[in-house]
Amino acid sequence: MATAARGKQPSLAQLRAFAAVAEHLHFRDAAAAIGMSQPALSGAVSALEETLGVQLVERTTRKVLLSAAGERLAGRARMVLDAVGELMEEAEAVRAPFTGVLRLGVIPTVAPYLLPTVLRLVHREYPDLDIQVHEEQTSSLVEGLTGGRLDLLLLAVPLGVPGVTELPIFDEEFVLVTPHDHWLARRTDVSRDALRELDLLLLDEGHCLRDQTLDICREAGRPGGTPVTTTAAGLSTLVQLVAGGLGVTLLPRTAVRVETARNEQLATACFAEPVPTRRIALAMRAGAARQGEFAAFGAALREAVRCLPVWPA
Repeated sequence: MATAARGKQPSLAQLRAFAAVAEHLHFRDAAAAIGMSQPALSGAVSALEETLGVQLVERTTRKVLLSAAGERLAGRARMVLDAVGELMEEAEAVRAPFTGVLRLGVIPTVAPYLLPTVLRLVHREYPDLDIQVHEEQTSSLVEGLTGGRLDLLLLAVPLGVPGVTELPIFDEEFVLVTPHDHWLARRTDVSRDALRELDLLLLDEGHCLRDQTLDICREAGRPGGTPVTTTAAGLSTLVQLVAGGLGVTLLPRTAVRVETARNEQLATACFAEPVPTRRIALAMRAGAARQGEFAAFGAALREAVRCLPVWPA
């Protein structure tokens, strides 16, 4: 047998022909099994032998036998063909929309209040989608998105990050949360000017809600150097500090029912127009391979949030 042809690689057709012969030990039966003519199959096996530089089969007038090399390589050929089949199946799954894994990043001031709606939508409309949720602060989520660790984000915008596309989902108002006996409790016409003098409680640094609250305060004319002496790691702690009389805070509307219903010492108040708001959006890498799928998911989510106290964007 000639030595292996330098630089040549076996073709899938050659491997498929050899695997069929190894299984059936008959050229006619092997050819019929893979839908190939007998001369073409015989030629493919001969070409594979030339490529590999070894004799794979012994041809006799009555039957076909595998050589020692053929016995060893038949299993390898079948493994290669099985791996190619799995590759094609995986590619088919990827081509099918809303299948496979979706790594969704969500900020803490959205996750507890919006995830029930998101997960109901996924279970109802996209049952083959394996959604994996990662709750992190904005900076970590953006890093995960741009670095490929995450596929899609649900967070407050604008981000202003190059290479990231934002798909607006909804806008929601901010609500003032106060102790139940506060002079602004239950008012529906609170002026932003009131924020200039209130004892304001904020989330820790790193939360985008903290930055949004400070932006609202600056727009209201609150001095930039006004100290904030007490902060909290989460909204649940924040409202308990309010209930304890340490000050007031701002909550997004979607969080109000969950965070205030458990404590009778809390009250809410609404702002007069123009009401301070924030926008929640999906964010994806610009040019993402699944951008069409993500856009459709965003449209479906925009409809699903109509049951929440928000305005679809």
